[in-house]
Amino acid sequence: MSATPSALPSTSNSLDAHAIFATLAGLCGSLVAIGLARFAYTPLIPSLIQAHWFTSSQAVTLGAANFAGYLIGALIGRPLASALTNRRALRMLMVVVTAAFFACAYPLSVSWFFFWRLLSGISGGAIMVLVATSILPHIPAPRRGFVSGMIFLGLGLGIAASGTLIPRLLHFGLQTAWTGLGVLALVLTAVSWFGWPSANPPAPVVASHDAHAHGHGNLRLRVLYGQYAANALGLVPAMVLLVDYVARGLGRGAALGANYWVLYGLAAIVGPVICGNVADRIGFGRAYRIGLVLQGVAVALLALSANAYVLAAATVILGMFTCGIVPLVLGRVHELVPHDHVEQRAAWSRATTAFALFQAIGGYGYSYLFSHTHNNYALIFACGATALAFAFVADLAVAAVAKGRAAKA
Repeated sequence: MSATPSALPSTSNSLDAHAIFATLAGLCGSLVAIGLARFAYTPLIPSLIQAHWFTSSQAVTLGAANFAGYLIGALIGRPLASALTNRRALRMLMVVVTAAFFACAYPLSVSWFFFWRLLSGISGGAIMVLVATSILPHIPAPRRGFVSGMIFLGLGLGIAASGTLIPRLLHFGLQTAWTGLGVLALVLTAVSWFGWPSANPPAPVVASHDAHAHGHGNLRLRVLYGQYAANALGLVPAMVLLVDYVARGLGRGAALGANYWVLYGLAAIVGPVICGNVADRIGFGRAYRIGLVLQGVAVALLALSANAYVLAAATVILGMFTCGIVPLVLGRVHELVPHDHVEQRAAWSRATTAFALFQAIGGYGYSYLFSHTHNNYALIFACGATALAFAFVADLAVAAVAKGRAAKA
């Protein structure tokens, strides 16, 4: 008899077996759909080119296909779940991502590969929207920070795997590497299969005073979307240039640059769990504000200092928040839209779309700026720090507006 968490308890502060199983399913989902489908592609690019599967420009285009698909998936996730139910949608999306890994083991044509990379991105974006919002409404409120951190732990595991698992698989060839990723995704899909809650969260009953409060929360939500978009602009410089900055910009070699990436990946693993637990204690809004400050300082340090210890500290902070901001922003959405699971999912979908869009814009924009300023690393990092500073100031401004409204009410 399978463990089917049809109704996860929400009256106790402890997590029972059903809640733990659902959390494990969420971790598997984020690991397969984002951790592996996105981050495992980067270390495969040199081999794809060297094996003459694709040219360098084609390999970059195929990488961008996943980002484009992620945007589409963030938009269609909610309608898909409404049509199929959360459980069926998540199962289907996991199967699609798994199939994409196996399909990419056969480079039949550029269009074939592009189609499957796009499809894996669509599935990843939809899973990102659905995975936590399908599980957290069934979790006791005091434990949601911990559970959301565990769910998005898969992102950090994917970054770490990109620097450890892929090189080992590549010893056996490209086709074996893609097939190995497919087998791993298949195992994780099987583990998660019965963990997804069998029913969508109950329809909310919103009292009149809640509706009034939600009206005041609209401004905070819109600002949160902008903050999350700015956060993407703040993180992209380190995600794209950190290794190259250490290796070429500082002239310390590719080996040391790779060591910094390993440090970044290790921090990404613990980031969601640490951020989620801190938010459970001090609140998601306050935790995210602190996170914006720490990220801004870390990116600024990359622009201002070449000291090895300073770079290591900045790398750890940025690695933590690359994945750690996800449970923080998701939890903030739940704080701003309490008791309304439908609107929570809608707000999270909009936030995810904003992040994905500006992550793509930042990637291409910074690349253009970098190439047209003679590889000015400091300028790129300064742009990222400025974006995070704007996000922090916006948070202070909306808090002041909300306080003024409350005083007048």
